[in-house]
Amino acid sequence: MKYKRMRKVTLLLIVLMGVFIGIIIVSAEEPQDDGDEANAENVKPGIEVLLDDHLDWIEGKRVGLITNPTGVTSDLESSIDVLYDHPDVNLTALYGPEHGIRGEREAGEHVDSYIDEKTGLPVYSLYGETWKPTEEMLEDVDVLLYDIQDIDSNVYTYIYTLGFAMEAAAGQDKELIVLDRPNPNGGTKVEGPVRFEDAVSFMGRFLLPIRHGMTVGELATMWNTEYGLDTDVKVAEMEDWERTMSFEDTGLPWVMTSPNIPTEDSAHLYSGTELLDDTNLSEGLGTTRPFELVGAPWIDAEDLAEDMNNLELPGVKFRPANFTPTSGEYEGELVGGVQIHIDDPLKIDQVELGLHLIDVMRNQDPEKFEMSDNYAELIGDPEAADMLSNGEPVDDIMASWGDELNTWVKDVRNPYLLYPPYPEDPISSEDILATVTELEESGDIMDDGAAHDLKLHVKAVGQYEKKEAVDKVIKHMKGFKKLIDAQKENNLISDKAQVKLQQKADAILAQ
Repeated sequence: MKYKRMRKVTLLLIVLMGVFIGIIIVSAEEPQDDGDEANAENVKPGIEVLLDDHLDWIEGKRVGLITNPTGVTSDLESSIDVLYDHPDVNLTALYGPEHGIRGEREAGEHVDSYIDEKTGLPVYSLYGETWKPTEEMLEDVDVLLYDIQDIDSNVYTYIYTLGFAMEAAAGQDKELIVLDRPNPNGGTKVEGPVRFEDAVSFMGRFLLPIRHGMTVGELATMWNTEYGLDTDVKVAEMEDWERTMSFEDTGLPWVMTSPNIPTEDSAHLYSGTELLDDTNLSEGLGTTRPFELVGAPWIDAEDLAEDMNNLELPGVKFRPANFTPTSGEYEGELVGGVQIHIDDPLKIDQVELGLHLIDVMRNQDPEKFEMSDNYAELIGDPEAADMLSNGEPVDDIMASWGDELNTWVKDVRNPYLLYPPYPEDPISSEDILATVTELEESGDIMDDGAAHDLKLHVKAVGQYEKKEAVDKVIKHMKGFKKLIDAQKENNLISDKAQVKLQQKADAILAQ
């Protein structure tokens, strides 16, 4: 009996061990959930938000789409195909920016209009004989959609295609909807001089600094008010995007925005290394790493890397690199320089980086360095161009535009931001009071009593701010918004005044 009991126990232990081992094997084979990844939410781009939440904006209307290869869903489906195949969308025309809707054209190459083989729809070029959609181009369209990935620079043509489309939509009584996408560099840094008016061309049509720190939806909202475009514009805002995200944080797939912006790293550097254009320095065009490889034939790569690393610029490191471009100014010629490696894209001060690269490379052999007469149009400021040409310190060059940039950021840009977190410098009741005074002086507040009531309301908010009575501030700012709407309904203030004051009020409430 004892032997039988022992045998049963032994068999039971063997069975239990087998089950236990089986559980271990199965567990090892099953993919393990990463808590962070499981809980992370990918950003939802504007094309998906439109179709999920705002289909009523385009139902029953003839739809035109301005796009290129970056217009995709989070599953890499083309916005063209998604809209064309949707049973409730009547897609009637396509519009291509620089490089075309399929990205088949080189930089600066004019694009002709044609019929898209896949859909049979007409494709109208907005980078050829005309930059602005003509009446003929829009005759079969009631609403224009804009779905293109931007890279946060004032010398990148896509955003100006948006501006021209807004002007055409306003002039021809069409609606325009921006399907918003992330700023790949986040949205907290703004750099460079605000473009001076004489430097306005296609690439620089609106007065932006080199790096604007906005999404295309925010740009459209700002331009519509600041430039009085009077476009019937809406923004399909992204879900779960924040200004502290680099593109890598969004969970979205990267699609090269143009032939020379193949990777996120290219976009993280472009606003800086693009400043090497209009000089005889190479920004890496004709290599597999444009805007990451920089140099010139006379540059000593080791010395350049050492000098740049000694500056301890945030977010980047430099490796000596020699490369031979397959096209461009130094085609087939050995170029000495550096490859810029990124530690943290959100820490990079791109414009400062670009200026230091020019400064250090010029100083290796000043007699060989050349800068074109068009450089002022590139950087957007003739004073800064002259200072750079004369070899003045980078810090002094950046200080030369500091006051104007700060004013632009605070008074022009910040009121139109759509996504948190809001500006690092909090908006206060004093800011709103100053805005009321400016709008009164400009004639956008047309009634003295309206201005008095607005100021009185804001001063009350200021008293609660001093007491840090947050609930009272929120209550009175909501009342302030109602006052603004009432004044607009009674034609006491302009559309511009309503938008500016409402958005400043929203910023305080968000804080």
